[in-house]
Amino acid sequence: MSSEFLQDGPLVVALDSSTTSTKAIVVDAAGNVWHTAKRNIQLHTPAMDEYEHTASRWWETSRDTIAEVLSKLSTQDKDRVKAIGITHQRESFAPFTTDGTPLRRGILWLDSRAASQIERYGSAHIHELSGKPAGVTPALYKMIWVKENEPGVLEGADKVTDVLAYITFNLTGRWAASTASADSLGILDIKRFDYADELLDIAGLRRDQMPDLVPPGSVMGTLKPELASEWGISASTPIISGLGDGQAAGVGAAAVTPDVAYLNLGTAVNAGVASHDYVYDPVFRTLVGGVPGDFVFEVVQSSGSYLAGWFRETLGDPKLLGEPDPELDAAASEIPPGCEGLITLPYWNAVQSPYWDAIARGAVVGWRGTHSRAHMYRSILESIGFEMKLNLESIEAGTGTKITTLRAMGGGTRSELWRQIMADTAGVPITLCAEDEISALGAAVVAMAGIGAHGSGGVEQSAREMAHFGITVEPNMDLHEQYREVARVQRKLYPQLKDTFQELYQLAEKYPSSRPESPQAEL
Repeated sequence: MSSEFLQDGPLVVALDSSTTSTKAIVVDAAGNVWHTAKRNIQLHTPAMDEYEHTASRWWETSRDTIAEVLSKLSTQDKDRVKAIGITHQRESFAPFTTDGTPLRRGILWLDSRAASQIERYGSAHIHELSGKPAGVTPALYKMIWVKENEPGVLEGADKVTDVLAYITFNLTGRWAASTASADSLGILDIKRFDYADELLDIAGLRRDQMPDLVPPGSVMGTLKPELASEWGISASTPIISGLGDGQAAGVGAAAVTPDVAYLNLGTAVNAGVASHDYVYDPVFRTLVGGVPGDFVFEVVQSSGSYLAGWFRETLGDPKLLGEPDPELDAAASEIPPGCEGLITLPYWNAVQSPYWDAIARGAVVGWRGTHSRAHMYRSILESIGFEMKLNLESIEAGTGTKITTLRAMGGGTRSELWRQIMADTAGVPITLCAEDEISALGAAVVAMAGIGAHGSGGVEQSAREMAHFGITVEPNMDLHEQYREVARVQRKLYPQLKDTFQELYQLAEKYPSSRPESPQAEL
């Protein structure tokens, strides 16, 4: 055990149930991660644009990872475990019976089956009420899809919940969710921190189907005695109300003021800042923050490291199975910025910020015979940077505060090429977070604040005490100016192709593909 680990004081277990896996960590009050455990979750794609999980895996993987990290502690250190905190993949949901049996697979945040529902129901009023622009991520529109296409599934459910509430039920026996987790479903009146009856009605839901709402950092319940006995920790261990993984990443990075943004280079790329005031905007989505009473302004781009991975798997070295390719990175590093006239529109999974168009598609424009795989790969990375710069400018307009630092996390930060491109396109220094499981660390911060581990300073104080950082990537401002010219051209593509995307969507609806997998199989 490292000598830096605190040998006294509280420990917390933090859980992060994400799109591809569930992770658990044990953390001390200085933010040192003692142990980690991970279990993968299979991603099901029953049809084009449909992404699902077997919902029971949310709990099974949580149970197993918590058991594993606790098994690595001595009996004495198990006595120091004072809380369990949770973060989760946002917007994903499933219907359940009272005893927690899933009634269908969980529908995930990146699922874009509800394009028709978004077009028919999306409105400025719903945006203002929920804080969420109409798009593929809020669960509201996919709930409407289920109501219209699978009659009886939602109506017959005892509970319809996000991932965090289902895990909480299995830990405590209480159906409860955090306002900072359930908010991402898009069915809350965000300014009131409560469910909106109007939105529940649109989704085909009832209040009695909803879990109780608890502010982040508050106790949702105590651990079931049988789990406490099995894991060797106190039966009075509180389960602390957590938050969605995006907000949690910001808390783990101590991005708790409007001038410091978090930048998550994960499956999706998102960035956000904290705000004391509620604002809704066409570009960013407004979320309930990890600090009780606060909000987060967040931009999201679905095609993040997913898109880089797609390229490597589809067009890269087949022996690497989509894993990072140092040779490809090296070749792309030799390509000049702007990729000699090759520009990408990175909307492989539709587009969220800034256009929120569920039927948008990707495009690569400017091909010449002299372009190579390395040109396209670099163009993809640059395009994500161009989109992020545009989105960050909108956040700054919403807060009235200039962003001076980006604190980055996620698998994409391991690419020296990509993180430099992101710094150069943004024109802002990027400081890397030292902890890999940054969302889990954010849940640990909220849990520590919930038990008063750092005094009365709340989540902000706990975040500053527990965050750790690595190198800072400085932007090349000469390249930044060059990228601004390329970005001006790139930003013309979506308006010019919008009608084309509509025609392609209509053709896809007219001639749908068939897939052998049924969405009702293997609950």
